[in-house]
Amino acid sequence: MPTVATAPAIDANDPSAQIRAAVADRLAAGSFEVPMLPQVASQVSILASSADADAPRLSALIHRDAVLAGHVLRIANSPAYMPRMPIVSLQQAVARLGLQVVAEIAFAASVQSGVFRVPGYESVLKQLWRHSLASGAFAKEIARARRFNVESAFLCGLLHAVGRPAMLQLTTDAAKALRLTLTPARVFTLLDDGHQEVGALVAAKWELPKPVCAAITHYQDYRRAAGFEHDAMVTFLADRLATHLTVAGAFDETSVRDHAVFADLNLYPDDVNALLAKKESVARTVDAMTV
Repeated sequence: MPTVATAPAIDANDPSAQIRAAVADRLAAGSFEVPMLPQVASQVSILASSADADAPRLSALIHRDAVLAGHVLRIANSPAYMPRMPIVSLQQAVARLGLQVVAEIAFAASVQSGVFRVPGYESVLKQLWRHSLASGAFAKEIARARRFNVESAFLCGLLHAVGRPAMLQLTTDAAKALRLTLTPARVFTLLDDGHQEVGALVAAKWELPKPVCAAITHYQDYRRAAGFEHDAMVTFLADRLATHLTVAGAFDETSVRDHAVFADLNLYPDDVNALLAKKESVARTVDAMTV
């Protein structure tokens, strides 16, 4: 005789369980409205991957958003990029830093400032983006060491946890509806739950490249990223290194080294030492690119 599955009872004394259940209900109902990728970020991404991309076209695109143009010039002049002379125009920034780096700066600045807004949780969002920026920077270094596609690795690292700010919006909405208080510790625990599922929704809505979608969905279990295992592996290691850099007490250096992903990526001890030696330059990049 067939039986009807019933959902487990929710502990009324467990606020986290109540919030998780409310978020799951909203996702199941399809009522979560995924935010749009800022138009400039989308166009920058398309242009940067185009064979006929050039400095005037990229500059003209960034100039459409005065705030973004200001961010790009500020970042281009920061210690992370160490220009020998002040950069005073976007075309000059492209000439000094290169088309791809300026496109990365514009994309990262646009996504940070134009997608997720959760009043009262600005510091949490900033912490999440700093981790994402560090992941993007480390992903580029790992890709260089393994001679993989550096531009794709940056996007995978930058966006691999895009589900977390989306989960922040969902959890704060649920807590408000349930009249529950979110402590900082509870917020970060809740963001980890299901962020890859929500990230996959965001990736589909934004029509991100397949390697980025695979990294978002499978970076924590990279062997399941069929056809994109290397992208997911690089992203997993970048996330681990970024956590070591940006989350106090999360991993010490010995713990960071203690994982099979280094062997899976065929990285030798000297490669690992070189990656860990990049911490200061990655930290400067994160400071510069945080908007």
